[in-house]
Amino acid sequence: MYSSKPAIVYGFHGLDEKIGLEILNHKREFRHSDNSYDWLGTGVYFWENNHQRAEEYARLDSTRSGSSIKNPFVLGAVIELGNCLDLLDQKYNNLLKSAYTQFKIDMQAEGTNLPVNGAFGSSDFDFKKRELDCAVIRFACALAAKEEVYFDSVRAAFIEGQPLYDGSKFYSENHIQLAIINPDCIKGIFLPRTKTHKP
Repeated sequence: MYSSKPAIVYGFHGLDEKIGLEILNHKREFRHSDNSYDWLGTGVYFWENNHQRAEEYARLDSTRSGSSIKNPFVLGAVIELGNCLDLLDQKYNNLLKSAYTQFKIDMQAEGTNLPVNGAFGSSDFDFKKRELDCAVIRFACALAAKEEVYFDSVRAAFIEGQPLYDGSKFYSENHIQLAIINPDCIKGIFLPRTKTHKP
């Protein structure tokens, strides 16, 4: 009854400038990420209401070998989450936990090892591989689809970075991530403004 999230949020997507301008000018679409390690399963990824983190991500990604980002750039999007698998909502935490239990049973029956969350490298600043989380979210979406329930988006909070101060439980890179499964949730695309007004 309370699954739909009609409220509009702003999302920010870090990418290469050339690709970003082509999307902005309707010459191409956002690419759905479909890697085995994607944190929230398959979808177009956005930082919710967090332009700076999208900018930092694009800049950091551009330094990796083989990165598609040559000139870091950020696009903004107006997003309606629709039927959202929202991991800030207790019932969806319970759903994901149940999905994991069934996923584990299925993997054992097939004689297949469960995926594992890990890291791409040894650095604390490296990108993390969320192969288990990705697989469980995909499995949960598939289970829901069998009941003719289709998720438009996935949303979760991530605690990352260093403590903001000694003894703090607030961290420097906390953020809310969105994976948009249904492209119709993206209602508009814009070029974010930089602050020009000085109070």
